[in-house]
Amino acid sequence: MKTALLVIDMQNDYLYDKRKEMFSYHTAELTAAVNELIHRYQANGSDIIYIRHIIQNLPTNRLLFGYSIAGTEGAELFSGLDIVSEYCFDKYFGDALSNQTLRKLIKEKGYDTLHLCGLDECGCVTSTALGAAKRGIKAEIIRNGTATVFSAKKVSKAHEKLKKANIKFI
Repeated sequence: MKTALLVIDMQNDYLYDKRKEMFSYHTAELTAAVNELIHRYQANGSDIIYIRHIIQNLPTNRLLFGYSIAGTEGAELFSGLDIVSEYCFDKYFGDALSNQTLRKLIKEKGYDTLHLCGLDECGCVTSTALGAAKRGIKAEIIRNGTATVFSAKKVSKAHEKLKKANIKFI
């Protein structure tokens, strides 16, 4: 089995001190857990792939969103994250597999399983897992390497979708 670890949206705007209040993740705990996964997977010979959520740098997007804006410090990978590979892909939608270059790498490398961690469990992590299932790629979500700021109701709905798609938490 050839597995890759996808580290999703571990960016400054969600984790650093200057982030918006709505991103109330426990930065130190989450970053420590993700860094531990990065080193464990790397030691086991798995590739580590970083994903950044990018929103076009337009005046309307800066007003509406104000985070993950292309070309800003906030859109960069979080400074506390351990970077161990040059594989870093940008996405403009929740599903990281919407990036054709990433899909090409997955095919070329022959990964049969993607393990997902990062942000947000009910957002881009779930979207990527469902996108993988739709494309016939096995995906599993690493429970201790994800976090969410969403309500229990939203978490429950996301888990139902994942269960229906036969996506497991490990």
